[in-house]
Amino acid sequence: MTPALLLASAVAGGAYTLAPGPAFLALLGIGAGSGRRAGAWFLAGHFAGDVCWATLALVAIIGAKTIGTTIFSVLDLVCGAYLCWLGYRAVTTKRRDDGSTTFAPRDPFRRGLAFGMLNPKAYPVAVAMFTALLAGHARELDWTSLPRLLAAACAGFVAADIILVTIIGAGLVRRWYRRHALWVTRASGVIFLGFGLQAIASARG
Repeated sequence: MTPALLLASAVAGGAYTLAPGPAFLALLGIGAGSGRRAGAWFLAGHFAGDVCWATLALVAIIGAKTIGTTIFSVLDLVCGAYLCWLGYRAVTTKRRDDGSTTFAPRDPFRRGLAFGMLNPKAYPVAVAMFTALLAGHARELDWTSLPRLLAAACAGFVAADIILVTIIGAGLVRRWYRRHALWVTRASGVIFLGFGLQAIASARG
């Protein structure tokens, strides 16, 4: 296995983490509202989902086949319902006396774990990202390469997480978020509802 292939897997992992989505918006609210520590705990929980979906994507790519559609239809329903519930909570959030919102999680790690494992778009995004960056190394892909590819992807996840924690904890970002927290949270809720309804529609279709 060449260093270029490992680098491609690491870049794919980093790009997958940095791609905007519901988890990115949740991290922005948690980190900017509660600081880098809370944001880091959210990403620590989310890391479990990153590893899970990256593994499935690599298995699909190396095996040159996709995982059965039934399980992902069920997953779409469950995850869509979860995102709709989060969206409703975010849209109806209120500001507390201390300036925080009622949508802010008490346990960022558990919120990150839920986001990481219950993201209906994680598998297709991971497959697309890894396929795009590993396609040029197709001849080198085999089952013995899976552990090292996953390890490289995890390095990419961690590097991207460090970048995100640095950004969301910046003073300028936190001040801006605290000033507009209520409306940013509600706008995020609308986006969560959109992702959730789309996931449910995909499952039913």
